[in-house]
Amino acid sequence: MQNRQSKKAIDEASVIFILDFNALNRVGDDMQNTLQEFKGIFMVIDHHQQPEDFAKYLFSDTSICSTCQMVYHYLEKLNDVEMIDADIATCIYTGIMTDTGSFRFPSTTSETHRIVADLIDKGAENAKIYNNVYDTNSYGSLQLLGRALTNLVVIPELKTAFITLSQAELDEFDFQKGDTEGIVNYGLSVEGVIFAAIFIEDIEQKIVKISFRSKGSFSVNKFAREHFDGGGHDNAAGGKSNISLGETVERFSKLLPTYQKELLASYEE
Repeated sequence: MQNRQSKKAIDEASVIFILDFNALNRVGDDMQNTLQEFKGIFMVIDHHQQPEDFAKYLFSDTSICSTCQMVYHYLEKLNDVEMIDADIATCIYTGIMTDTGSFRFPSTTSETHRIVADLIDKGAENAKIYNNVYDTNSYGSLQLLGRALTNLVVIPELKTAFITLSQAELDEFDFQKGDTEGIVNYGLSVEGVIFAAIFIEDIEQKIVKISFRSKGSFSVNKFAREHFDGGGHDNAAGGKSNISLGETVERFSKLLPTYQKELLASYEE
């Protein structure tokens, strides 16, 4: 249903804004084909590394913590910040909050906080937004989290942890889009772990979706690009696999020893 709505909107558009990703293969094969057939103008606003060359206009800055902060800067350049009402402020605030791990990541700057202050002044209700995003869980999503933690595997000698979720497990707990957001960070929170991954089976798209997180100098952006058709940031990236969940995990596990030196040197406790 959403794909049909998206395709209809694309057919009727003359300009498409690409936000928070910079490679068309990040949207899945079906939507990628639709976008590649689009004859209008692409405008990219994104903070991930190594953008592909498909847009007429590109606003790319890997130093900025959030694409939503970049949207705010874009409005500044247009001298349209005063057009931000409470609804727009809420959306931009939500994007900045989630992309910065609730403002705890190093890329969160004093400028970020000044922008957030302005968004609050314009009507973003920060406590309500946090509650709606992080403190409103369904019973099924919490049960799914429990299963994910049960599936957690830690490889201490490689400072690595990973989680798997099969389609059957997603179905068992009535998975809804967004239920797995942030679960990979539990692996990274294990003492001594500097590299974490989650592998999520998606039968409909016939892929395994992957999220990677790291601490220190180990680049999951590079790892994802080289092995799992993905990319992102040095410490947060995504990818995908076209083989089965079991085969994907086996491939990942076989790759790890080749990165032992980098993993052991990545982060000083």
